[in-house]
Amino acid sequence: MLAEPAPALSDLALGLVVLALAVRLGRAPLANRHWRTSFWWAGFAALAGFVHHGFVKYSDRWDAPSWAVISAMVVIAVSYLLAATVAEVLGPRHHRTFWLLRSIGIIAYACLAVTGHAGVAALLACESLTMISILILWGVAARRRNPMAGPMIVALAASGAAAGTKALDPDVTGRVALDPTSVYHLAQIAGMVLLYLAVSAPRRPAPSPATG
Repeated sequence: MLAEPAPALSDLALGLVVLALAVRLGRAPLANRHWRTSFWWAGFAALAGFVHHGFVKYSDRWDAPSWAVISAMVVIAVSYLLAATVAEVLGPRHHRTFWLLRSIGIIAYACLAVTGHAGVAALLACESLTMISILILWGVAARRRNPMAGPMIVALAASGAAAGTKALDPDVTGRVALDPTSVYHLAQIAGMVLLYLAVSAPRRPAPSPATG
């Protein structure tokens, strides 16, 4: 028996879908390999979530360490998402910009740790700052009329909306016989599919100001 059947199975579904998308990205002519790496890490994090919700939850000793490992995997996936975004929007040589933006979440978490608020929840909250940076970069790309910007913003908005479902009242999600975490996992599938479509779409050069 699974310790938490609905969260475990929904995480399994998310992981399998994301890994399948990662495989398909391996066949796509990507401008930057970091997209594919981000999908691999996100997929494995979801599968680790399946193990966590399904089996590790039985153990009080390993519950927190397991969740910490999964959170670290999510952080790595977001890092590659940021790296790919910087390369797409600003160019492949903006390593300093990547580290500057990446340091925002790290510094925020360090400040929380110093004040005694360290923890997995705080780490994931600080990662939202990195996601905001990614969204801002794609906003810049939209102003430059980058054809990839629109689909990316839609995908990121969908993922953000999925994350928001975790805050829903269990009585609300209970109407569909699911808990907020399971709803989040299933909603995130749509976000990842939209991200895949944005990343794998054929690249078209942005129109120059002269040609409109």
